[in-house]
Amino acid sequence: MAMQAPANAPLVCHGHSRPINHLEYSTVTEDGVFLISSSKDGQPMIRNGETGDWIGTFEGHKGCVWGATLNTPATHAATASADFSARLWNAITGDELYKFDHKHIVKSVCFSKDCQRLLTGGSEKLLRIYDLGNIDAEPYVMEGSPSQIRTAQFTADDTLIVSSCADDKGIRVWDVRTNAVVTTLETATPVTSIEITENGRYITTADGKNVTFFDANTFTPVKKWTLPYEIESASVCVAQSKFVAGGNDMWVHLHSMETGEEVDVGKGHHGPVHSVRFAPDGKSYASGSEDGTIRLWKTNPGEGK
Repeated sequence: MAMQAPANAPLVCHGHSRPINHLEYSTVTEDGVFLISSSKDGQPMIRNGETGDWIGTFEGHKGCVWGATLNTPATHAATASADFSARLWNAITGDELYKFDHKHIVKSVCFSKDCQRLLTGGSEKLLRIYDLGNIDAEPYVMEGSPSQIRTAQFTADDTLIVSSCADDKGIRVWDVRTNAVVTTLETATPVTSIEITENGRYITTADGKNVTFFDANTFTPVKKWTLPYEIESASVCVAQSKFVAGGNDMWVHLHSMETGEEVDVGKGHHGPVHSVRFAPDGKSYASGSEDGTIRLWKTNPGEGK
C-alpha cells in the first residue's frame, strides 16, 4: 500500500554547507518576493521567496555571517559577520559596494525604512548608524548596551531602535534623536529573536519558552504565549491569526494566535531550528536550521488541492 504524503510537505532549499543563522523576507517588490539567508558558511544567499529557487550568493566574507537583510525595494543587501565587518551589496548583481569595518563580531544589520541608513550591532556592545548617502563619514554611535547585541532593528519610522542582548533580559528601546534608552520591555530571559510586523505596528519576540506580541506604539504586550518547548525564533502573521516558532526540538510549530494551540507541526529538519519567518502574504513561512537547509512550508496546506 502506498504511503500517504505528509499533510505539509515543505520545499527544501539546499546550498548552504553549514548551519543557517537567520532568514528574512523582502517586502513585495515589482520583481516579486525574495528570501535572504545568513549562515556559518560565510556565504549569504538570495532566493525566490515563493519557490525557494537560488538566485545568487554574496561572496567576500571571511567568517560566519550572522545576519543578512534587504532594503525596501530589494535592490541592496547588507550582511553582518564574524570577520569584524558589515557589508553593503548590490542585490541585483551581487557586487560588494562597501565594507564597514568593526572592532569585533557583527551580529545584526538593518536598513532604515527610507533606505538611507544602515544599523549594526554586535560584540562591541555598540549600535552604529551609517549614512549611506555619505558612506565614508563616521557612524552615529549609541552606547550603553550591557552585553553583546544579538539583534537590533529600526521602528517608528526610523526614529526608534529596538535591541536585545545575548546575556541580558529585555528589549531596549532607543530614541535615535536623543541617543538614549527610553524604555525597556520586560522579558523572562534574554531575547533571541525580534520581528517588526504589520508595517511597524507590532513587535514579536522570542525568549526561553515565551513568544510575546507587543504593540509597537505603546510598547505594551498584546499577547504572550508560553509554550512547552524552548524557542529560538518566532514570527507572527496577523492576517492568518497564526504564529510560527522554532527551536531546539528540530520541529517547526504553527500556532493559533487566538488560543495558542498548536495547529500544525513541520518535521524534517535534522538539527535545531534557528530562524523562522512568515512570507509577506502569510501563505507560507520559512525555517532555517542547524542542518544547513531552508524549508518553505504552506500555512494552509489543504488550500488549492
